[in-house]
Amino acid sequence: MNAIGYAVEVTHLWFEAGIPNRLVWRGQRWRVSDTPTELDELMAMLTHPPALVGWRFQATNHVGDSRVFDVVQGDAETWVVAKVYG
Repeated sequence: MNAIGYAVEVTHLWFEAGIPNRLVWRGQRWRVSDTPTELDELMAMLTHPPALVGWRFQATNHVGDSRVFDVVQGDAETWVVAKVYG
């Protein structure tokens, strides 16, 4: 899987029952199309993981393009896309 984005970009992220279910990224609407994984579960493999709140999930836009997004909480009201794979 190739990473297509490294720059941190602010995004709008919506939740359902505490789990991400859609976002707007670069002006496009995306729906979460798999089961999101909390990034802290992925970081547990590291000996000194960074303190962050985040999610990794696949999302699909209206034309059927899919990407995997790593999103992290910037502050209490802000979410940022940290990495995109596709």
